Amino acid sequence: MAADLEVDVIAKNPKSRNPVLIEGFPGVGLVGNIATQQIIHELNMEYLGAIHSKYFPPVAMLLEGRVNLPVRIYESAKNELIAVVSDIPIHPSIAYIVSKSLINWAVSINAREVVSVAGIPLENEEHAVFGAATTDEGIENIKKLVEIFQMGTISGIAGSIVTECASRNFPAISLLGSTHSQNPDPLAAVAVIKVLNDLYNLSIDTEKLVREAGHIELEMQKLAEDMRNTVEPEVGPQNPLAMYG
Repeated sequence: MAADLEVDVIAKNPKSRNPVLIEGFPGVGLVGNIATQQIIHELNMEYLGAIHSKYFPPVAMLLEGRVNLPVRIYESAKNELIAVVSDIPIHPSIAYIVSKSLINWAVSINAREVVSVAGIPLENEEHAVFGAATTDEGIENIKKLVEIFQMGTISGIAGSIVTECASRNFPAISLLGSTHSQNPDPLAAVAVIKVLNDLYNLSIDTEKLVREAGHIELEMQKLAEDMRNTVEPEVGPQNPLAMYG
């Protein structure tokens, strides 16, 4: 267990010796959330634990009657892969402490690299993937698979996580799936998953996401609406859930 004064990472010790850690928090188009959920499902990843904070919205996530914490951690030991997925957005005012606690935990489990998955709003109808990295080696590894993000900013928790990695010279890459809408965009998530398949020799099926894109979009919109109806967290402005779209 890794703990901050305000954020706890409560998880079993992973079986992986040197895993890649992929994170998918809600943001533009819910690209990170959708992509990471699909990876967890397709690899039948084992539940390891959760991240908890008094500043998170007071909600319990329900799946087929089972109560789940909103920010969860999973592992595929076979693939040396850890996945962190969140059903709630992280407010900017606590992004730093969440990022710090997560990277502290990544270091403690001997993670070799962090992958931050998010969306980026673009008018282009095609679903391109943009990439950035904290090391030269990371740039080399992704430059044939993505469009290198030459100049700009990565906002929210996705930006905070890679900034925390950069401050420690810890290997991390950012994969940004382009989306032309604030609505949940499963097809942008598909584009990112294809890059992850090539990058880490995975075989995550994306056909279901393509076939059920409309249904998934509606389900994610319903989740966002449910979240908007919860009690507001103790910090931040009146609409901290706007990043759900």
